[in-house]
Amino acid sequence: MTIVSAPMPTELDQPQSDELTDDLTFVAKPWVTIVWNDPVNLMSYVSYVFECYFGYARKKAEKLMLEVHQDGRSVVSTGSREEMERDVQAMHEYGLWATMQKEDA
Repeated sequence: MTIVSAPMPTELDQPQSDELTDDLTFVAKPWVTIVWNDPVNLMSYVSYVFECYFGYARKKAEKLMLEVHQDGRSVVSTGSREEMERDVQAMHEYGLWATMQKEDA
């Protein structure tokens, strides 16, 4: 019986941990959920949705709601594409107008 050993990977073959972390960080949160102003929902309801769904403190929820009201839109969450698809769907279920887009790097 002949035993053949495979060559061991060299240190040069192994990616550096910093490289992996940078790549994962870049890929991890490239999407945002945007809630848009609409003529239907009350400001208090929009704040309520942000508190209930995202778990934001009242002060943060009201700040985001005021951005929606005054600026016409607000970025309310960031994450992976799948997470943002889920958040947009949830905003639609609450009756809010929301979209997602790839965040500019």
